[in-house]
Amino acid sequence: MTVKELAAALRLEILVSGNQENRISGGYTGDLLSWVMGRARPGDALITVMGNVNAVAVAALAEISCIILAESSPLDAQAKQKAAERGIPVLRSEKNAYELSVMLSGALS
Repeated sequence: MTVKELAAALRLEILVSGNQENRISGGYTGDLLSWVMGRARPGDALITVMGNVNAVAVAALAEISCIILAESSPLDAQAKQKAAERGIPVLRSEKNAYELSVMLSGALS
């Protein structure tokens, strides 16, 4: 599934388009970015409430396909700029991390 397909399927708001053709092969949910960096796999969608430049840096290092901000979390201006520069899609939902994780799992099944 691509980021574009996931955004449509889960009705996610697109904050940064990035590479909408990135393939999503799994997911990782977490807000402790050092933990995410060591455990997320390339191709994962990251579900978090962290809308800062550090989340974008972790996504780039871990080769994460996209960031999904839960609970309508804000994306700060610096993070938005860095995500755009790096081609990392950033999406957002009003749903909480648990709900998004379940929805992501269903969409990838």
